[in-house]
Amino acid sequence: IEYIIAHGIATLYKGQRAVIGSEHFVFEDENVSKTESIQTLISSLQSEGASSLIFLAIGGELAGIISIYDPLKKEAKQTIQDLRNSGFKNIVMLTGDSENAAKHIAKELDIDGYLAGVLPEDKANYVKKLKEEGHKVVMVGDGVNDTPALSCADVSISLQDSSDIARELADVTLTSSSLDEIVVFKDLSHLLMKRIRRNYSKIVTLNTGLILLGMFGVLPASTTSLIHNGSTFVFAMSSSTSLLKE
Repeated sequence: IEYIIAHGIATLYKGQRAVIGSEHFVFEDENVSKTESIQTLISSLQSEGASSLIFLAIGGELAGIISIYDPLKKEAKQTIQDLRNSGFKNIVMLTGDSENAAKHIAKELDIDGYLAGVLPEDKANYVKKLKEEGHKVVMVGDGVNDTPALSCADVSISLQDSSDIARELADVTLTSSSLDEIVVFKDLSHLLMKRIRRNYSKIVTLNTGLILLGMFGVLPASTTSLIHNGSTFVFAMSSSTSLLKE
C-alpha cells in the first residue's frame, strides 16, 4: 500500500492498480478518463452540498465515488463573528474541498475569503505571502495537510481532536474541540498581557518609591524590606485570580 500525502492511496487489487483519493490525484496524476457522464455526476453531487468527493479507480477506470457531507459545527458562524469583533480583520478559509463546497461554506459563515482545492504546500505559501505583506497570521488547523501552514504562521492553534502531528507542531493546543474556545483563548491572551503590564507598572512604581524613601532616610531598611516582601505576596495572590472575571 502506498500512501500519497494530500492525494490518496494506491495498491494492487487482483493484479490491477487501484487508487482512491482526490479528483486531482485520480484524474490528473493517474490519468483516469473523465467522461462527460462522470463530470455530470460530479457536478450533481457538488450541487447537492457534498463537501468532499473521494474517487476510486481500478485498472485505470473509475469504479466509484464516495460523496461526503461534512456538516459545520454549530458554533462555527458565531465563532467567526466573535473573532471579527475581537480584532481579526481578515478571516480566510484554506481547504482542499471543491470550489462549490468551499463557496457555499464561505457564504454561510460570512468568511472574508477562501481558497479551494489547495494542497498542503499551497496553504503554507499563502501564509508566507500574508506574512511578507506585513500581516500577523494566526493559523488554525487539525490535519496532516495543515502542518506546513501551521509551521509558517506567527501563531498556530490546534484543537483537542486534531491529528498528533498537528498538535505537536502547533504553538497552542486547546483542550477542547469546540471552535469557540479559540475566542476564549484570544480573550485570555489579551487579559493576561493586560495584567502583566499593570502588575509590572505597579511593582516598578512601588519599588522605586521604597528605594527613594530608603535613600533619604524616611523609612528604615527593615520597613522597606517588609513592604517589598508583603507587596510581592499581594501581587502573587492577585495574579492567581481568574482572568475571565475581569
